[in-house]
Amino acid sequence: MKILKLAFCLILTSFLLSNFSYSMDTVAEQAMLIDPDTGQIILEKNPDQLMKPASMAKLMTIYIVFEKIQNKSISLDDKFIVSEKAWKKRGSRTFLEPGQNVSVEDLLRGVIVQSGNDAAIVLSEGISGTEEIFSDLMNSVARELGMKNTVFKNSTGWPDPEQNTTARDLSKLATNLIKKFPDLYKMFSEISFTYNGIKQGNRNPILYNNLVFGADGLKTGHTQESGYGLVGSAKRNDLRFILVLNGMTSMRQRKQESSRLLNSAFREFKKINLYETNETVTKAKVFLGEEDKVPLIVKDKINLLLNSVEQREMKVKARWNEPISAPVKKDTVLGTLSIEIPNKPNLSFSLYAGENIKKQGFINRIGSTIDYIIWGSVK
Repeated sequence: MKILKLAFCLILTSFLLSNFSYSMDTVAEQAMLIDPDTGQIILEKNPDQLMKPASMAKLMTIYIVFEKIQNKSISLDDKFIVSEKAWKKRGSRTFLEPGQNVSVEDLLRGVIVQSGNDAAIVLSEGISGTEEIFSDLMNSVARELGMKNTVFKNSTGWPDPEQNTTARDLSKLATNLIKKFPDLYKMFSEISFTYNGIKQGNRNPILYNNLVFGADGLKTGHTQESGYGLVGSAKRNDLRFILVLNGMTSMRQRKQESSRLLNSAFREFKKINLYETNETVTKAKVFLGEEDKVPLIVKDKINLLLNSVEQREMKVKARWNEPISAPVKKDTVLGTLSIEIPNKPNLSFSLYAGENIKKQGFINRIGSTIDYIIWGSVK
């Protein structure tokens, strides 16, 4: 078997010391920090422990509205009427008036920017008739998204003994919001929204004063039972992180912890693009072929998110049996690409023939066979 160690033990600058190790922790009760593109987990703390979502539950309300806009069931210009129930709801508000007809666009901004409980209820009633029926829809969509430990009882996150979620489930919801609705998602980065002459700022602390460069969403939450929580995200160039925190003791702690973790992740991790789709990794010798070598390619793009130590110590090896006998059919699996990263399971990818290689004619095959018998190798 041919083994080729490829030169991807990346060379880092001199400040990376051999005894450096990277770790991350948080004071939050529950936490999840992920790269949504690769699914790689940077930090997890009690990720499947049941917790109260508070206003972070509104992310599911927003998701359902976005989905209905995308499939043209409703539009941003459609208007829903403000019910007495929505108008009377306490907590954070958009200050809607009973009997008003309010556009879906304004209601969305009321929920996203102002965390308006009244706006969330109006959206739920406009879509499903009642908030109770809408909560059934929320739970159905949660199952579709793989949110296995989440139960919604209302559109707002208002305390309910049966309403629970987890940090992992909220990270799944945030990932889908960002990936499926890139245009509508831009609403999450708006700093303020004014309705009925009342201007309110976005409650998401990471959006302000370049606290986290590239921050563009998502939602905070707080109740006495849940503590202070946040689902946040930021993107720099081609790298995005999604952070879920809950169970913190104050707005100040939430602000400091969310900014510290996101900035630390961007500082310590880098996305390494090893190979593009259909890129040649190496070439293998071919026996009795019209071409001496066949390119070995990977079918899919290979991106890895690595911290500084992993970048330095990563090893990439290509393995295949050589020589490969002609004819060779394109897209045939001929070998394996393995990636070894310290303290992580090895990654393995198939290597495919990048092109068709025909068998030599009879006369040429005789000469090649004699060469192989005499010299013991393929030219």
